[in-house]
Amino acid sequence: MKSNKLFFTSLMILFSFLVFSGFSGDEKNKNNGFDLKNLDRSVSPAQDFYQFACGGWQKNNPIPDEYSRYGSFDVLQEANNKVMKKILEDAAANKNWPKGSEQQKIGDFYATGMDSARIEREGFKPIVPDLKRIDALQDKKELIKFIAEKHLSGVGGFFGFFVTADAKKSNLMAPHLSQGGIGLQDVEYYTKDDARSKEIREKYVQYAANMFKLIDVDGATADKYAQTIINIETRFAKASNTRLENRDPLKTYNKMTVENLKNISDGFNWDSYFENLGVENINLVIVAQPKFFTELGKMIDDISLDDWKIYLKWNLVRGAAPALSSSFVNEQFNFNGKFMAGTKTMQPRWKRILQSVNGAMGEMVGRLYVKEVFPPESKARAKAIVSNLLISMGESIKGLEWMSEETKAQALKKLNSFGVKIGYPDKWRDYSGLEFARDSYVKNLERARTWARRDNLSKIGKPVDKAEWNMTPQTVNANYSPTHNEITFPAAILQPPFFNKDADDAINYGAMGVVIGHEISHGFDDQGRKFDEVGNLKDWWTKEDNTKFQERAKKLADHYSSFVAIDTFKVNGPLTLGENIGDLGGLTVSYAAFKKTEQYKKGEMIDGFTPAQRFFLGYAQVWADNIRPQELKLRLKTDVHSPARQRVLGPLTILPEFFQAFDVKPGDSMRKPEDKIVKIW
Repeated sequence: MKSNKLFFTSLMILFSFLVFSGFSGDEKNKNNGFDLKNLDRSVSPAQDFYQFACGGWQKNNPIPDEYSRYGSFDVLQEANNKVMKKILEDAAANKNWPKGSEQQKIGDFYATGMDSARIEREGFKPIVPDLKRIDALQDKKELIKFIAEKHLSGVGGFFGFFVTADAKKSNLMAPHLSQGGIGLQDVEYYTKDDARSKEIREKYVQYAANMFKLIDVDGATADKYAQTIINIETRFAKASNTRLENRDPLKTYNKMTVENLKNISDGFNWDSYFENLGVENINLVIVAQPKFFTELGKMIDDISLDDWKIYLKWNLVRGAAPALSSSFVNEQFNFNGKFMAGTKTMQPRWKRILQSVNGAMGEMVGRLYVKEVFPPESKARAKAIVSNLLISMGESIKGLEWMSEETKAQALKKLNSFGVKIGYPDKWRDYSGLEFARDSYVKNLERARTWARRDNLSKIGKPVDKAEWNMTPQTVNANYSPTHNEITFPAAILQPPFFNKDADDAINYGAMGVVIGHEISHGFDDQGRKFDEVGNLKDWWTKEDNTKFQERAKKLADHYSSFVAIDTFKVNGPLTLGENIGDLGGLTVSYAAFKKTEQYKKGEMIDGFTPAQRFFLGYAQVWADNIRPQELKLRLKTDVHSPARQRVLGPLTILPEFFQAFDVKPGDSMRKPEDKIVKIW
């Protein structure tokens, strides 16, 4: 799931399935939902099914310069962008919309973001008042106050504070604290001594120095400031959990009183922080990583006020850079885009501003978007497929040979309690309190962040509103929320090529059916299985079944860890375990549902392929994409999803149904030995 860092969003434990469809082609093949030109017939499907299914697509779809990876997901996103661009441009073209109307808010925000001439003239003037405020800080009491005020307006740094469902009282919203304070994408980049990590740190220090120079800091001082930044952030990183450690919802659930919080992080004035954040009568807080906040308290005492001022300026400049003049935008892109991801050129301005608008008022844009692309009948058709997959998952659970009847009963209870959200919200978000004007892009961003922040903080102690969506309708993605025990499929993913009324069942079940099955399986993966039917963090497993699950999960993790993705970099099986369980479960459940269709029963060939073969080709081409080496290495470190190629090879090389469909024999590359085969759901 893609997110906009310019906008504060309520953080939830989400499991997402970011899909890339490979369907494209002429009108004849479009109706089948499958393009034969995507195949590479020079390769045997029994030796390399990814190359067989996607090699033609890869050859015919080189990565555009503005992308670090490119799949048919991006092709669909480009089509969505055109729809939204027209909505935004039509709104911006008229300056006389009624005050408070959707068009006025969207138009004013988009117009200020697109006013590049004004933004260039202003340079970094929009943040000068805050830079002066930082210089004027007299003591650490004022430091804490400034941190709170900036957190309220969406400027990050130090740590995260947000409100979401209490994992053990999932019907109530609770305040959460989480580690933060770093600018690199992963804490291990600060601590590892491999060549890539060292290079990243060196480039990051230079990037920080260059950004300081852009706010008129002289070269020698900028270099010194950059070293201060890396020193502070390294202390934060060393006190932080790794991504793998953060995957355990039990270890990251530490509810404590505010008094206990003060005790473990003596040195940080929490009373002042909460007061200046506008939070009153807060008694309990859920702390994800207590050791981090212990170190935070020590750091507040140890580090001088002058060094903290440097750190504050860094977070201010880094956060504001996308809204400042091109020198700031380019410097940030040079590090994050070119160096870290290998992207050659920046996206055009209208796409970047469109992302900001989506972040600021996604459902407002979404309401206009669904009118263009998602008729009501599409929602009904999607519901039918979801229902079929839920039934199939229930049958799979009942048939598990390794699970006891006692645990099966609890699993079925949870499955039967699943909530399903399709297309768009029944109740749209209320943006009446959000105001924009055509005075300043930076000010509009701050207005959006502050409004969202206050809206989130206002929910402390209130009941969870399960009618709210955690994704916008225009998001090409899907997810599962364990605290809500629900699956969500936005309108953007429920259209061709993912969900195509003109395609045969094999293609629809291989593509959208697996997406749905994947999200259902997340309710029972290594994280989701720890939540009960109402979304509470609760152990509903027998001891014996828990052991059996762990054995199978480890076997699957080891299987994925054996894949070399690039050079000496392998897939991280434990980190990607949840998504890999989702893929394997999604394929198993969707294929079982597909076997009930008339197409499967009749067995008629289409384009030379059996229904079973078309199902697996449909799944494989979902993951047709090209990716730059830098981006692949970054994702192997930071992404909980396996790379696209391994999302095909991983599950299919241990799936007996695939072996049968393509006559894959023992010894073939696409078939692992019997002792490697694993089925969980």
